[in-house]
Amino acid sequence: MNPVNILLVDDQPAKLLSYEVVLQDLGENLIKAQSAREALEHLLRNEIAVILVDVCMPEQDGFELVSMIREHPRYQNTAIIFVSAVMMAEPDRLRGYEAGAVDYVSVPIVPEVLRAKVRVFIDLYRKTHELELLNADLEARVHQRTAELEASSTQLRQLNEELEQRIEQRTREREEALAQLFEAQKLDTIGRLTGGVAHDFNNLLMVVLGSLNLLRKRLAPDEKSERLIGNALQAAERGAALTQRLLAFARRQELKPQAIDFSQLFENIEDLLTKALGPSIDIRKEIPTGLPRLVVDGNQLELALLNLFVNARDAMAGGGTVVVSAEENEDLRPAGLTAGRYVRISVSDNGEGMDETTAVRAAEPFFTTKGLGKGTGLGLSMVHGLAAQSGGVLDLRSIKGEGTTVSLWLPVAQNVEAASSAESDRQESAASPSSTLRVLVVDDDLLVSMGTSAMLEDLGHATVEAGSAAIALEMLASDKRFDLVITDHAMPGMTGAELARLILSSFPGLPVILASGYAELPNDHGLAKLCRMTKPFTQEQLQVAVQRATTASASAA
Repeated sequence: MNPVNILLVDDQPAKLLSYEVVLQDLGENLIKAQSAREALEHLLRNEIAVILVDVCMPEQDGFELVSMIREHPRYQNTAIIFVSAVMMAEPDRLRGYEAGAVDYVSVPIVPEVLRAKVRVFIDLYRKTHELELLNADLEARVHQRTAELEASSTQLRQLNEELEQRIEQRTREREEALAQLFEAQKLDTIGRLTGGVAHDFNNLLMVVLGSLNLLRKRLAPDEKSERLIGNALQAAERGAALTQRLLAFARRQELKPQAIDFSQLFENIEDLLTKALGPSIDIRKEIPTGLPRLVVDGNQLELALLNLFVNARDAMAGGGTVVVSAEENEDLRPAGLTAGRYVRISVSDNGEGMDETTAVRAAEPFFTTKGLGKGTGLGLSMVHGLAAQSGGVLDLRSIKGEGTTVSLWLPVAQNVEAASSAESDRQESAASPSSTLRVLVVDDDLLVSMGTSAMLEDLGHATVEAGSAAIALEMLASDKRFDLVITDHAMPGMTGAELARLILSSFPGLPVILASGYAELPNDHGLAKLCRMTKPFTQEQLQVAVQRATTASASAA
């Protein structure tokens, strides 16, 4: 325990020595002063625990000294004991207490009494000092704890704000995902309905086109009749083009994907696009060299670009600029694409743009903002279907009053041979005509089967019609001999694909042609190499398919 300072104040050295002798056993520091001035100097230089002051001193008595000591802020609570050699009256004692004394000791001094009194006040000083230290430590700890609580409260508030932001973000993402799912389900539902309607229309159009072509052959040359038949054929062909767009949206059109050089493809149709847009529209290209080839049906991609450019032109009534760009940038790839390499082909305009509601419905079939009779609403839906059926996506970004950007994300070619579909078609068209064949025509639609039979008979073949797959199997099982079977795919009871499998297994060597208004025909169980036709087909296409099917069968035999 560290010793404390005790100040002894008396003008007589002998008395100071006696105080020192009495108090030295306490083990504390004893500081002696013979005057008030000297006492004040010691008080300013040292921390004093107890002060012993003589009442009667020549320059300043003890009352005056104690009053001066009490005026100092540091010593307002210090224990001061008066030592008096004379008997003091009660008023003198009261004066001493008022001045600030806490006790009196009379002379002659009783050593035990003096030591006891001083020891009590030293202990009180120490306890007070310890209490002050404890209070200071407590205040520091309270301050530290308060700071920690404030920091924790701030951190908790930040965590709550972050949690609210994350909840808001997750809620927004969930709402966006649900909206995308709803749009995808809606488009899928519309696609199935559209595909079914297109299939039925294709059957009707095939009958119309086939009958008109056969009728044209049989009528005597007549300018008026030729003009009427030509008008009817042109209208039917326009109807067939519309159904092809519907099938494109429904992802059921027949595609011939090839490795396409987009830069070369755009150069081939640039003049056509320029004429289609007119002189008020400027075309700007941003197509880099060295762009990888795309896997897509080139003819359908050209048609898709034409639709996008025409839409851009219609959005800029007073003229403007259309920018076509292409790039391979994985960082910009939208969600929903499977892993792999893709090229983004974008067509941008600075036209009137679309609001959010219009942009959401823009890819729906028959939806248009061009007004009655100014558009079918099938252009963008066809582009959407082409992108999806090609393994990519369509991304539309539009701002009202600023313009629209439509992007096609198409996969990069991987080990796909570049070929010309036109050249392939020319090779097929050059096939030599077939010899006379006995053909079994299977279709649940009587008009379609009659039309197909009429075209075959006009080519010199003999036909037998069957209204279902079951009837066709009964005819094949009888004694009748057939050289070829042409069957529709979408039939009740047993589909054309199922019928083809049974024929391949039960009647090997008998060629089969599978016809449908859909492109989604099965390729499993040996049907991958099966000859196919897409409705509506012309007599020339039918002749090529017959030749190809019979030639392939003869080669296999």
